[in-house]
Amino acid sequence: MGMLRVEHLSRRFGGVQAVDDLSFATRSGSVHSIIGPNGAGKTTLINLLTGVYRPSAGRIVFGELELTGQPTHRFAAAGIGRSFQTPQIFFNMSALENVMTGRHLHEPGSLLAAMLRTPGLLRSERACRQRALELLEFVGLSTHAAASAASMPYGALKRLEIARALAGEPKLLLLDEPAAGLGPTEALEIGALIRRLAQAGTTIVLVEHNMRLVMDVSDQVLVLDHGRKLAEGDPARVRQDPRVIEAYLGAEANREHADARD
Repeated sequence: MGMLRVEHLSRRFGGVQAVDDLSFATRSGSVHSIIGPNGAGKTTLINLLTGVYRPSAGRIVFGELELTGQPTHRFAAAGIGRSFQTPQIFFNMSALENVMTGRHLHEPGSLLAAMLRTPGLLRSERACRQRALELLEFVGLSTHAAASAASMPYGALKRLEIARALAGEPKLLLLDEPAAGLGPTEALEIGALIRRLAQAGTTIVLVEHNMRLVMDVSDQVLVLDHGRKLAEGDPARVRQDPRVIEAYLGAEANREHADARD
């Protein structure tokens, strides 16, 4: 449940090798973070792992399912969900309605049932609404259920998108920079949410630039550099790797120091 295997995965765009012979595996119920400088191939990797891009070479296996080259709906049906760096929210809907849209894979019914408003369809709609309310409470947005998404602050929208992704009941959830644009307190809240998800059994693949968050929540950290694996291991091991410090963490530390002086 929730185990992902990536074997010798590559993706080329013309003359650019965005992901290059990458292999790794996740453990069920763990947080597997992917870090690296801009242009390292992180977003390309997430798009490969959700079927947005087809690999140029290599395999993607989830549990016992071979997903290499499959369309996006096959990845979703297999139990792989995702969030986006910039929240993809329906701003003309309420928070509750946004989460309910994430249940479409699990809602039975037909056009005829919808036209006739059959008892089975009505029961399904009530169950969908109840589950969406539970997920809003889980991410800390129960008081926003009836609010228009357009009126919600940015940090709340980040959590709303996670709730909508969870509505699809993913076994594996890919989070693309969930703390981007958030202040320290909101980033801590996202970290606590990620830990609760992993404890509940959801496998997390996290792409994130906030190193404090990454080191706090991760079981494993994979470092990419120009599409290739630079290092992989537990957070303590990775943060002490001289290659990682030189390629990425050192630059991050320098930026944090500069920010502190400003």
